[in-house]
Amino acid sequence: MLMSYSFWLIAVVLGVGACYKLPAIVRVGGNPLARQVGGLLILATAVFFFAAPTVIAKMNDLTGIVNFSAPWVYSLITLFSASCLLLIIKWRGGDEVSIRRATWWVYGSYGTLVLGLWLCFSMGDHHVERVRDLDTFYATTPWMREMILLYLAAQTSAALVTSALLWSWERTVRRTGWLHTGVVLLTVGYALNIVFNALKLTAVIARWNGHNLDYLSTNVAPLIAFLVGLLISLGFVVPHTGNRVSQYVAARREYQALAPLARTLQHVPTASAPVFLGRTAPLRLRLTHRRTFVRDALRHLYPFMNTELHEKTVQGLIAEGKKPHRAQALADAAAISAAVERIHAGGSPVPGQPHIDLSNPVVISRALRRLPSLHAVRRTSSTESLTS
Repeated sequence: MLMSYSFWLIAVVLGVGACYKLPAIVRVGGNPLARQVGGLLILATAVFFFAAPTVIAKMNDLTGIVNFSAPWVYSLITLFSASCLLLIIKWRGGDEVSIRRATWWVYGSYGTLVLGLWLCFSMGDHHVERVRDLDTFYATTPWMREMILLYLAAQTSAALVTSALLWSWERTVRRTGWLHTGVVLLTVGYALNIVFNALKLTAVIARWNGHNLDYLSTNVAPLIAFLVGLLISLGFVVPHTGNRVSQYVAARREYQALAPLARTLQHVPTASAPVFLGRTAPLRLRLTHRRTFVRDALRHLYPFMNTELHEKTVQGLIAEGKKPHRAQALADAAAISAAVERIHAGGSPVPGQPHIDLSNPVVISRALRRLPSLHAVRRTSSTESLTS
């Protein structure tokens, strides 16, 4: 039962990844590569769900055919292997003729293998139900032996090709963040898949030679299969989920970083009508609104900023030991604060002043909140600005 729970856990993780790709699968005219990944995840989910010993026994009972689950699960594994190869073909790219030829070769060869699995099963003697050790129990049984070898050969060849391509691809995606993490997980997962097949094949060959290494297939291989499923599922899920989380965290940080500047500008008139968004509104929508509001308010403030005073403030702060970029941000914040106070006091625009570069509002907003010397600078610049 523990093995069933382990396999179901992997199926759930893979299913989550498939749900992420579901829109790409059903979308007409969508990205073919995304559809290929989605199809692969669906097949992988099915493999781990139906390979659970509890489900194997239930399938045999429902169909009334002893060991019916064997060719069914082997067929799913073979189709999953074919899906891996098709994904590799899409990733590798090339001219349309070569891609189409390789795709049809995979369809033809692996489709034939699936038919061969069912043909061997129908011709073999499989009257004794085996839920966990069918591979070794029937390793010397005519036709059942061939069925086992067919699925192992299909899975091993696909795992070898996929591992080789992922290994070569890993070098090209270094320093790409979550994508590189996903490729590394997939590389290790498919490499362990080769180990899984080697263990199964070793146990089968041992039976051919009169030895008993069944524990490799019955006890060790399922543990490797669990790791394979976990790594492959994470390899597909982590890049997508990681990017989503990173984007959310970055948006949250920017939204919070802009808060001091937005509060400073909240009473500055803008060209657009004010829009009030509650905390329940999507973060991306609130961030877009805050960016737009800050940009429009700063555009309205430009005529009220004293460029000459701004430059003097920058030089004064540098003379006090501030680094140039910090002095610039502090002076920008002081100029904005002074311009806001000038508007509130009913002051007129400063004539003949070039616009101050305020292209990094996040840095300016952080200066408003974090730099302790800003208040003194703001008071000085405000007084001089109002009297200029």
